[in-house]
Amino acid sequence: MEVEIIKAKNRNEDSYAIQKFDRLRVAAYCRVSTDDEDQIKSYNSMVKHYTDLIQSSADWEYVGVYADRGITGTKVDKREEFQKLINDCLNGKIDMVIAKSIPRFARNTLDTLKYVRLLREKNVAVYFEVEKINTIKDGEFLMTILSSVAQQEVENTSAYVKKGLKMKMKRGELIGFQGCIGYDYDLNTKTLSVNPEGAKVVEYIFERYINGAGSTVIARELNEKGILTYRGNEWVSSTILGVLENEKYIGDIRMGKTFTLDPISKRRLDNHGEEEQYYIHDHHEPIISKEVFEKAQEIRNRRNGKKKSALVGKREKYSRQYAFSCLLECGFCGSNLSRRNWHSGTANCKTIWQCVTSTKKGKKNCPDSKGIPEYVIEKAFMESYRMLYCENKEILDQFLKRLEKSLSEENSEKNLHVIQTKIRNLTNKRNTLLDKYLEDTIDKELYQKTDGRYTQQILGLEEELELIQNHLSEQDDLKKRIQEFKKVLTQNEGMTGFDRHIFESIIEKVIVGGYDDDGKRDPYKLTFIYKTGFKNTVDDANDKFGLPKKKPGRKPKNMCSDIIDNVKNVCSNVINNTL
Repeated sequence: MEVEIIKAKNRNEDSYAIQKFDRLRVAAYCRVSTDDEDQIKSYNSMVKHYTDLIQSSADWEYVGVYADRGITGTKVDKREEFQKLINDCLNGKIDMVIAKSIPRFARNTLDTLKYVRLLREKNVAVYFEVEKINTIKDGEFLMTILSSVAQQEVENTSAYVKKGLKMKMKRGELIGFQGCIGYDYDLNTKTLSVNPEGAKVVEYIFERYINGAGSTVIARELNEKGILTYRGNEWVSSTILGVLENEKYIGDIRMGKTFTLDPISKRRLDNHGEEEQYYIHDHHEPIISKEVFEKAQEIRNRRNGKKKSALVGKREKYSRQYAFSCLLECGFCGSNLSRRNWHSGTANCKTIWQCVTSTKKGKKNCPDSKGIPEYVIEKAFMESYRMLYCENKEILDQFLKRLEKSLSEENSEKNLHVIQTKIRNLTNKRNTLLDKYLEDTIDKELYQKTDGRYTQQILGLEEELELIQNHLSEQDDLKKRIQEFKKVLTQNEGMTGFDRHIFESIIEKVIVGGYDDDGKRDPYKLTFIYKTGFKNTVDDANDKFGLPKKKPGRKPKNMCSDIIDNVKNVCSNVINNTL
């Protein structure tokens, strides 16, 4: 018997692009997220840079530069040029795409992997200049970690922005006002002034409602008179109720009525206590008296039977309060797992994750699943992490070096010194101003005006200083993690403790339970699926990482409600002939 080996060909050699074209057809993608002057300059320079770069290469054929301006990188469906680029790649018009970095391509880990894999199937390479990654030649492991870091950067930036907005709201500044009927808004001074025509409509709505008319009737009356809403639409019952509930008509403002669920989906929800709110009394001129407003609220509560208003719209099912929320899937029925406490309030209290189908619809609907302790999942992930990363030490070490370099190039410390210098200079100016006032060099009115301006500037700088200090603190924490990673690599050991940040950055989902090769069920089998598509399994996780088994001794009593024994009428889950 003779075996002939037919050597494999490089798939790039057989690609459509190489066979038909002598030169690679290359395009570039650029993006800036805002329309401010500095970003526009960066945008223009990037377009020119990539145009010159591609046209200057004899091996490349210039296709074009696809550029999105003033568009966030977290949502690809909002980027028209990006979508056009992907379509041209799939239609065989482009062989390679150049992007400055992974965050410029996409700040969402899943989007990055999705489109890179989609293009790779068509043999289209994406080259990231900063990371020096070619998606055709290089694997996904490093790119996944870097794109996760990019996504984490978005989340950190969002947290800083939120904190800045909250500081402004604490000072009483009007944030996020979208306008309402009855008031005109001055964008420069950020003040509200009464609009006489709109105020008449507001007064009419409150008057008719207090006199007994319902929201539907009032809406119909306004539409018959040809009066439109602030947005130019016809009135409906909900818009009338919105006017009746709006505290702005008594001169007050409540800020923080909605909040952004997360910076990736950018979905906004009504705030029912999840975030802080800020109520400003006597902010502007009222249209309705407080007595009339309170009377309208009493009527509305009476008509609702004093019930709390229902949540408007579909709210997020999971809050992601815990590391494993939304990420655990039952291997038997496919449902999610929810977090529960067993023996709560006792010394034997234990946190477990259990199949939702089993807990809500009954054990008979998912009989093979069992509750698994939270600490068992954490320890199993640490083992899975060790199994994966021990095989990729060189790649991870390279990533850590790049991350350290990126941290060393941060300008946060420089900005910190600049702001501290500005604060010192303004403080010195205030002291000098006070000396002049005490010497009668300047009058009291000029002193108070100038001192107030200096004070406001110092307050603003101190807020910036606090944000930068928090950012530097997070950087220090990240540097410590890098050192810990290096220590782990050197010692060839796994993590010494569960790290939620690492888990959420690299894990797509965890399948809890399943069957072994012999078809035997294993409710404690944990399959970790990474965002790269790689997966590994930890069998019998509860036996390996759970509490030690009790030594054999006295036989336990068969009184558990989940055990079918001879004393059937003791068991709550056994169906017998007695109704």
